[in-house]
Amino acid sequence: MANGMTAPLIVLSACVREIDIHPFHVVGEKYLEAVRDGAGGFPLMLPSLAVNCDATEILARVDGLLLTGSPSNIEPHHYNGPASTPDTMHDTQRDSFALPLIRDAVAAGVPLLAICRGCQELNVALGGTLHQTVHALPGRIDHREDKSQPRDVQYGPAHDIVLAPGGMLASFWPEPKAAVNSLHAQGIDRPAPDLRVEATAPDGQIEAVSGDGSIGFCLGIQWHPEWKVRDNAFSMAIFTAFGDAARTHAKERSGS
Repeated sequence: MANGMTAPLIVLSACVREIDIHPFHVVGEKYLEAVRDGAGGFPLMLPSLAVNCDATEILARVDGLLLTGSPSNIEPHHYNGPASTPDTMHDTQRDSFALPLIRDAVAAGVPLLAICRGCQELNVALGGTLHQTVHALPGRIDHREDKSQPRDVQYGPAHDIVLAPGGMLASFWPEPKAAVNSLHAQGIDRPAPDLRVEATAPDGQIEAVSGDGSIGFCLGIQWHPEWKVRDNAFSMAIFTAFGDAARTHAKERSGS
């Protein structure tokens, strides 16, 4: 429950992973907990079933959409990028399902929060492009985590971001900067036409985007605010705003 209301139904995009010899659709627990504890919503995994699946019917029944992070990268042909290196992990089923789902969600006005891979999906779905290896660009820092370190260190603060004045993030965070974690190799290159830059890293890398004035709540962020969401005031502000948008959408759907 939140503010005396039934918790809004928020669906989360799933990755497809092979466990033993079978494919499974999976969502990380930290995203489920962040929807529950940060947004005050009821989380429900949305499988990446791209064939014979009517996304518009799904979106008509839900109050919000969370696009999760993932170790996999979007196949570069979706944004006319160069071929990936041979060791790159892809998720063809997720690409095929998530990219049109995003376009339908934006068109339907479903509140959308996109994290890490999800942020990249949002940008690609709406016509933007990606850098595949940000750390290889001149003047950029290495945004990847040190995988030899414990999880708490990997997800700890890595650098500040500067918020765009007058943007969505600035509307619910009083400071011009915020400290965030950093666990990505890819990042936004050219923002999609309907997205505006919300935040940048010290090296100029785009860290967050939002929908322009014609789109409702639509926020893409490159870091991981879902990690221990209740322990971080900035992360809680993000998920609270998302949850509020989902509750408003629920009211509109029910006609109340």
